[in-house]
Amino acid sequence: MDLTFLGTASCFPLPSRGVSCIVFRRDGECWMFDCGEGSQIQIHESNIKPGKLTKIFITHLHGDHLFGLPGLMCTIGQTSSEKELPLELYGPTGLRKYIRVSLELSRSMLGFDYVVHELSVPEEELPEDWETWHPKHTADTGPVHPNEKEGRLIKPDENGVWHCCETNQMKVMAAPITHRIPSFGFVLHEKPQPGKLDPQKLKDRGVPPGPLYAKIKNGEAIITEAGETIRPDDVLGPKRPGRKIVILGDTSCNSKIAAISRNADVLVHEATLENELREKCVGNGHSTPEMAAEFANDINARKLILTHFSQRYRPAAHELKEGEESVTKLLEQAKRVFINKDLIAAEDLMQVSIPAKK
Repeated sequence: MDLTFLGTASCFPLPSRGVSCIVFRRDGECWMFDCGEGSQIQIHESNIKPGKLTKIFITHLHGDHLFGLPGLMCTIGQTSSEKELPLELYGPTGLRKYIRVSLELSRSMLGFDYVVHELSVPEEELPEDWETWHPKHTADTGPVHPNEKEGRLIKPDENGVWHCCETNQMKVMAAPITHRIPSFGFVLHEKPQPGKLDPQKLKDRGVPPGPLYAKIKNGEAIITEAGETIRPDDVLGPKRPGRKIVILGDTSCNSKIAAISRNADVLVHEATLENELREKCVGNGHSTPEMAAEFANDINARKLILTHFSQRYRPAAHELKEGEESVTKLLEQAKRVFINKDLIAAEDLMQVSIPAKK
């Protein structure tokens, strides 16, 4: 399990840094979180194969988190000969219309099907200028793109949690975070994993090393040549707890997602501007390093990864000219606050491994 940071900048891409885009990978399957302009260039610079993407999650509809999506979808169609399952996309209401209109007006056929699942936006999350500038977000009229299949409207449960999807190994939940437009953070929770296999116990019962070992480790019972049924509990140790990853988009307050974020193994949090510019930062719906570290402490996160840096801060490895500053300044400010101390500033194309729990 790992995270690959394809873009770590805010606002607009530069040759030295792309805008928001993260890929979560587990056992070869890839899920993308945000897709800013230029993400398809960044993905070709990485070891992520576009055809391996099965789900894309969009935190909000600002361009630096979204403008790369139509182009990436076209790239997937051109670089993947056969994509059996549809590409599933998740994001706030308006995502379906954005994708449909972009593909329709450019007359782009994909060669694969896609599904958009929209997260309903509560009235209290609407921006202050909603009544003066209220674009039509729904795509309930007009033609449907030939590759588009019907998606769901996801509504919150009684605890204010949006349940996005669930696989055999993972589940993804969302909750609102505060920004200038409706924005969501996502929590990826791995289900409890099988315990460690004791191969000697299988050998003692006449099972030679081979495919049956993998089958029982995956939680399936096996039958020996002698007709004996061996269940996973017979040869596996205690189950291991699953890992939890919290990925937040642009935010100045995370109170509504805190409950489902507790005890995260990894928290990815923006740190757009330094602490001294907090008033300006919050006014634009963003966070400082101190704010990111305080939330990490609040949810007892084990690891904090900072990202979404203003272009005024150069990458850490960049040779600074007189008067320039790097993201190292933001990292040092967060270090003074974050209790657990496992803290890094993301860089483009950085890959962060998330080890299994013991």
